[in-house]
Amino acid sequence: MTFAPHKIDLHTHILPREWPDLRERYGYGEWVRLEHIDPCTARMIKGEQRFREIGHNCWDPRVRIEEMDAAGGGGGGVGVQVLSTVPVMFSYWAKPRDTLDLAQRLNDHIAGVVREFPSRFAGLGTVPMQDAGLAVREVERCVGELGLSGVQIGSHIERECGVDLNLDAPEVLEVLRECERLNACVFVHPWDMMGTGQMCKYWLPWLVGMPAESARAICSVIFGGVLEKLPRLRIGFAHGGGSFPGTIGRIEHGFRVRPDLCAVDNGVNPREYLAKGGKPARFYVDSLVHDAGALRGIVEMFGAERVMLGSDYPFPLGEERPGELIDSLGLEASVRERLLRGTALEFLGR
Repeated sequence: MTFAPHKIDLHTHILPREWPDLRERYGYGEWVRLEHIDPCTARMIKGEQRFREIGHNCWDPRVRIEEMDAAGGGGGGVGVQVLSTVPVMFSYWAKPRDTLDLAQRLNDHIAGVVREFPSRFAGLGTVPMQDAGLAVREVERCVGELGLSGVQIGSHIERECGVDLNLDAPEVLEVLRECERLNACVFVHPWDMMGTGQMCKYWLPWLVGMPAESARAICSVIFGGVLEKLPRLRIGFAHGGGSFPGTIGRIEHGFRVRPDLCAVDNGVNPREYLAKGGKPARFYVDSLVHDAGALRGIVEMFGAERVMLGSDYPFPLGEERPGELIDSLGLEASVRERLLRGTALEFLGR
């Protein structure tokens, strides 16, 4: 499908309107369930705790399209949303086959929305990253059978056994290698934020933990030599790369002064993966940083060819009018077009 020349929002989330009681289905765990309050509102419940209240724009594609068209801004509405699940649904902590069962339900739903409105939506699947074999097979199904553009994965993989994996782990590399082989993109979203138990007030897991999670994921990919092993992999990170852009100086300095700790798996300076000599960075980020100065710095750091519009629709930490921050920078038309559309097209392999 060739999309019309409008904004492409790479970072949006969707859920089915309903799904089974997963605790009853699997017999354990703090699975998320949905309680509908009225026709336009539902409450996500994780275990017995209220997680988030959502509106019908989170499950109704027609409502989404109305809001996409009304998003406005200098460049008009959003032409295309790239759909992915809400990260709390990753469920890497569960038994792998149960996570696969849920992932297939979520992926089938996203693929159905894309089939119904192929000019307005593209899709990214979710896979049971705690089991590389199952994840590889679901990546193959997402791309080959469902026609999705790639997958969304977490910034790290928390597992039932209690041993977490960062994105440099051999098990993760196996899944990423299959994505590279299939020409499928990988969008990394922060979740299960480290230190949450020590940040109970002020929404700090979302304000501090999420940016740190993205930096953790990027550093794991760089220091683990993932892009050296998989040079054709298209991998992108949400929220402008989190705290990574603001701490690249410290990261590079650490690499220089303690190579015995930082360069044990990859001898390439981390800054070499950023824009240099007219060439763009080796990986992608979205534009969701909420600050014009930060976004200017990210465009300079990564190159416009690696920065793509992302809004986190339909959640409150997102950009209410997608592309407004990009429009505020007063960029040349060609650069603006890259950020609002062109980079996302390349990331999706279109």
